[in-house]
Amino acid sequence: QMQLEESGGGLVQVGDSLRLSCTASARTFSNSAVGWFRQAPGKKREFVATISWNSGITYFSDIVKGRFAISRDNAKNTVYLQMNSLKPEDTAVYFCAASGLLGATTTREYNYWGQGTQVTVSS
Repeated sequence: QMQLEESGGGLVQVGDSLRLSCTASARTFSNSAVGWFRQAPGKKREFVATISWNSGITYFSDIVKGRFAISRDNAKNTVYLQMNSLKPEDTAVYFCAASGLLGATTTREYNYWGQGTQVTVSS
């Protein structure tokens, strides 16, 4: 079993930056692709970004491409989501997820999920 925990969310202003962290309990995390998703009230959970186990491959949704970055430190069992130029429409609960599937962009391709961290962007 793998437990994931997100942190770093909060209330920010338009244009601000925020860095989310996803820390895992299992050493197998370092062998797993990790994704970030988000869910706004009344909306479906949507893909944000993913990173391969060795950081060699990353994918971003079109709505965050160029503003968000994803990275990982396997020695710390942690994946980061750096969010820049935040907009009110980025407001959501952000979830990290782990799976063995390279480049996975759908929720069903991920086996382990964290509880989420709230990000609120105020105008």
